[in-house]
Amino acid sequence: MACLPGNAAGYRLTMTFGFSLFLVAVGAILAFAVTATVSGVDINIVGWILMGVGAFGLIFSIFAYGRRGRLPGDPPRDLPPRY
Repeated sequence: MACLPGNAAGYRLTMTFGFSLFLVAVGAILAFAVTATVSGVDINIVGWILMGVGAFGLIFSIFAYGRRGRLPGDPPRDLPPRY
């Protein structure tokens, strides 16, 4: 998760690409590769839930970060060259 400026405490937490991919990977491992059983918990369902949350976070972060810095009407900035 990344900390971005936003709330009263000064930062807000957002799900980023890396964490979303991590959730999808852990969910896939739990859903498809783990055969252990735990009393009262279906590990396969937990894996599917993690994959769903990770996929949602991935789509959200693609949408959120794809729009960043592209407001209509903003004039192009003349910045000095980076060295």
